Amino acid sequence: MKADVQTLGAKKVGTVELSDLVFGLEPRKDLLHRMVRYQLAKRQRGTHRTKPRGDISGSTRKIIRQKGTGGARHGSRKVPQFRGGGRAFGPVVRSHATKLPKKVRSLALKHALSAKQAAGELIIIDDVKLKEAKTAPLVKVIKGLGWRSPLVIDGPEIDNNFALAARNIPNLNVLPSVGANVYDILRCGNLVLTKSAVEQLEARLA
Repeated sequence: MKADVQTLGAKKVGTVELSDLVFGLEPRKDLLHRMVRYQLAKRQRGTHRTKPRGDISGSTRKIIRQKGTGGARHGSRKVPQFRGGGRAFGPVVRSHATKLPKKVRSLALKHALSAKQAAGELIIIDDVKLKEAKTAPLVKVIKGLGWRSPLVIDGPEIDNNFALAARNIPNLNVLPSVGANVYDILRCGNLVLTKSAVEQLEARLA
């Protein structure tokens, strides 16, 4: 399929051929759901932890004698049923990451790109190079183009001036092509790809 290519000045400068195997698939919600859950689980820190009874400081002396008091046969003040005791079956430091086959991850990225294309939210731009790293002119450009919460994906490297100008603009994200991922693509309003990014993504997902 063909798509129009424009500049940051909103001028059409030609067309680009998009691969049907990357941008022309029928989006599968099940694949996208699995991939988003995989990404969100993988980025959880998993540092939450409580102290079990072995981590509580205190005497190991038996608190009352075994018989004759009419009370329970307790042996330690560090058990969970006492105030200040350890937590029973509390959370421990662990990884929340799950496994997902590499082919499924690759296919999910194709379906995410296809979903943006099918929704009419994919924009192809010639390049995102700026002469100077100024935020105010870039804000005017984005408003003029009508981009809504855009994710801009460039080629192997992002233009330094564009990256500096964009970092103070809310709801604007910029990534190199190697950083393209399903979660960021789905949650953005407009997906903006440079011609270099299209080439890199098609080569990566071929």
